[in-house]
Amino acid sequence: MPVRDVVFPPGRQALYEKNRYSPAVRADGLLFVSGQVGSREDGSPEPELEAQVRLAFKNLNAILAAARCTFDDVQDVTVFIVDPETKFERIWRVVQEFWGGAPHPTVTAVGVTWLYGFQFEIKVVARLPA
Repeated sequence: MPVRDVVFPPGRQALYEKNRYSPAVRADGLLFVSGQVGSREDGSPEPELEAQVRLAFKNLNAILAAARCTFDDVQDVTVFIVDPETKFERIWRVVQEFWGGAPHPTVTAVGVTWLYGFQFEIKVVARLPA
C-alpha cells in the first residue's frame, strides 16, 4: 500500500495526531485539504463568529503554504455552516477578505446542524505548483 504524502502546517502536528487525521494529502498533482475550522492552537473554538472564520482561513492558509500553495491555487471549495440562514451573510463578508479576484474557485455551501462546537468549516482542493 502506498504511503500518503501528508502535509502538516507548522506547530499543529500534535493536534492532528491526537484527532487521527491528516491536514492535507498530496496526490496526482492536487492537494486535498481536510476541513479547517477556527480552532485555536489548543483545538478550542474561537468564540466570536467573524474571528472564527478568519482563524479558519489562517489555518487553511498555513496548510496551503506548507505545500507551497496559496489560495490562488484552490480549485474547489466546500464550506459547512451551522444555521446558514442567520449566519451566511456575516460569514460571506469575511470570506471575501481571503477570496481574491476572479476567476473564483467552484464553491458548495452546506448547511449543517453540528460542527463539534464550531460554526464554520472550509475544505478545499488545490492544484500543486509544477
